[in-house]
Amino acid sequence: MKTIKFIPVLLLLFFVSAYSQSPVDKKNIVKTNLAGYVFRNYNLTYERSLTRWLSIAVSYGKIPEGEIPFSKQLLEEEKDEAEFGLDEVQFSNTQFTIEARFYLGKGYGRGFYFAPYYRQTTMQIDNLVYNMSFENDDFDTPVTLSGKMNGNGFGLMLGSQWTIGKKNNWVIDWWIAGAHYGSSDGNFDGISDRVLTPDEQAQLQESLEGIDLSVANFETTITTNARGAKMVLTGPWVGLRAGLSFGYRF
Repeated sequence: MKTIKFIPVLLLLFFVSAYSQSPVDKKNIVKTNLAGYVFRNYNLTYERSLTRWLSIAVSYGKIPEGEIPFSKQLLEEEKDEAEFGLDEVQFSNTQFTIEARFYLGKGYGRGFYFAPYYRQTTMQIDNLVYNMSFENDDFDTPVTLSGKMNGNGFGLMLGSQWTIGKKNNWVIDWWIAGAHYGSSDGNFDGISDRVLTPDEQAQLQESLEGIDLSVANFETTITTNARGAKMVLTGPWVGLRAGLSFGYRF
């Protein structure tokens, strides 16, 4: 009987202890980067403190299928002269990131930090129209490109994280600046709206090979057929990180 009466007391002490943890004891954080939503990037991060100065964070983000963010605003002036048509393009993106955070300030997920990280990115593009102008034709022939790009990179981010609220349960994480570098590969298929002659296939290959990708430093391999073309891209992968996250600490 004494044991039975003692059980509620143990349970009460457990719950009081759980809800009266000091900020140091709260080593788990769940948060989301609010700045990402401007680009339709829905994301979630889980961070776990291993020691006072070291934590591990894992993030996942996704841009669901839709138009390229801000594509209409950025290309409105060049729309009539552009080789690529963006009216029907569909774009999606996923990112997986794992990082080690080294805190130089208060520790246990608080203060200034630097974070080496790895990021894997997959980008899908559909219905990107390339307006091909063949010789002796008075009109453009659309070639619809669709495919996927994969990128892997390692980088470094600097930031600062602090807690707010009476119980220090809420977290603000400022990604001051970050950048990563790695490699990428992509495969795209281009489908013409009509059957192409051998001469038109040669013209299409020459035209696609003439697209200036020097800024991205991509190497391209292009083959054509009666229904369009295949394009393989390989090259470096560069990305930047910045943002402001808000989350809960427990």
